[in-house]
Amino acid sequence: MPLSVAFQMDHISTVSIAGDTTFALALEAQRRGHKLWHYTPNRLSQLGEKVFAKVEAMTVRDEVGNHFSLGEPLRTDLAEMDVVLLRQDPPFDMHYITTTHFLERIHPKTLVVNDPAWVRNSPEKIFVTEFADLMPDTLITRDPAEVDAFRAEHGDIIVKPLYGNGGAGIFHLLEADRNLASLLELFTQTFREPFIVQRYLKEVRGGDKRIILIEGEPVGAINRVPAAHDSRSNMHVGGRAEPTEITEREREICARIGPALRERGFVLVGIDVIGGLLTEINVTSPTGVREVQRFGGADVAALFWDAVEARR
Repeated sequence: MPLSVAFQMDHISTVSIAGDTTFALALEAQRRGHKLWHYTPNRLSQLGEKVFAKVEAMTVRDEVGNHFSLGEPLRTDLAEMDVVLLRQDPPFDMHYITTTHFLERIHPKTLVVNDPAWVRNSPEKIFVTEFADLMPDTLITRDPAEVDAFRAEHGDIIVKPLYGNGGAGIFHLLEADRNLASLLELFTQTFREPFIVQRYLKEVRGGDKRIILIEGEPVGAINRVPAAHDSRSNMHVGGRAEPTEITEREREICARIGPALRERGFVLVGIDVIGGLLTEINVTSPTGVREVQRFGGADVAALFWDAVEARR
């Protein structure tokens, strides 16, 4: 049966369709005959117990420069939708969190993917610490003395925002780097939250693997290799996607975290693994779907909609 599916996302005009997972999900939903609607988070409102959005009927095409058409905005009670996809990119700030409170009002009668309450309660760089034995040594703090002690123990470190995304604000500091104090001053002035300090993994030069899970099961992976001049593997900052296989160690990691993902109602998740160690669990708007298929892997978008339709 066709579903009415609303995409809560950054405006579709801004996406780069060659690698955008939300666009891939929209293409597959349209192929299946579902009715697509589009809105940005700033178009959400709550009146009493009802949640409204100004939605636009959406048609998508896999054509660069001509990839979408939108209808006129219609003020719509989101409870009338069958499915809402929570797909805007972080930052995971109070605006993002507020949208999860709104969407929690309509879920699960309207299926919100991923579950908004658990998205809110599972910040990606904190949720992963529930599996600390699978991770590199990691410190979350605002205390410079704690950072100094951590670097004295581990040498080279990575410093990054707790609620950042896309590789923004990630710094690799060598053991002898004299800029740590200045960087911490910058971080404490810029961010109200603690920040992440992690032991540097030299294995990142060989790639940061993104593994995609549907309903807690691994279905595909890509390897993201950083540019020679950068420590970050994110593709929009110069990382290069390569085909890869999921190793036995990585399947063990997926088996460990899978039950927690299913308990939280996470349909689509992307995890990051470097050198056999888990660094992040991405539950907000995981990416990598198009790259997996481009390299001959599974059609993850089809598997995603199989899972969503089974829940309806």
